[in-house]
Amino acid sequence: MKRLGFNTVFAVVLSLIFVAVVLWQIPGLVGGRLTKDEIARYLVQIERQVPLPPDEKPAVLAHVRAFAEADDGKPFYMLNLMRYHDKLRMFPGAPTFSGSPREANALYEHATIPLAVKRGAFPIFAGETHGANVMGFGPGQDGWSRVMLVRYPSRRAILDLLTDPAYGPIEPYKLMVLEVVLAPTWAELVFPPFWVAAGAVLLLIFLATGWARAARSRD
Repeated sequence: MKRLGFNTVFAVVLSLIFVAVVLWQIPGLVGGRLTKDEIARYLVQIERQVPLPPDEKPAVLAHVRAFAEADDGKPFYMLNLMRYHDKLRMFPGAPTFSGSPREANALYEHATIPLAVKRGAFPIFAGETHGANVMGFGPGQDGWSRVMLVRYPSRRAILDLLTDPAYGPIEPYKLMVLEVVLAPTWAELVFPPFWVAAGAVLLLIFLATGWARAARSRD
């Protein structure tokens, strides 16, 4: 039986890596949409595991349900628009913390981002605001403190994050220090998508390796 050449084997390996990256970033290609049973299980876990202010809990769970039921299996971007409270807002289940709201949120982000990355999600942009709004001056429109845009491979991914046992204890560090708007959005223009960049890098590795091997064989 004829043995496969190095270039063929290497191309197959890189192709498999590329397919794995695509499925990691677009799991809906095989996982499909959230089912009603999945949504129900996620909501039970969130209600049990995630500390929420009692007066806000019913509304939060209702909005999470609506968010999950609108799932189309596709990646999306979550806009986080944040405004720091002047002081910590304590509620049942919130930890004791002696730092500032900004420090508490930094602790939350430091702990949460690795959990998100494990599920194929990652922040595209994060930063503090700089000055007052240029436009938008009505009550509640100004005075935002921080903005973050996070890409999630699917709505299932964010529900997996919310129900991770490691997430519940750190979630209050966000809610007790911030007024936050979470707005899911669909991408109309992104440059470049992560999986395209990964494919380009792998192709360059393949071509560069082939060129180097060919150059050595001529020497």
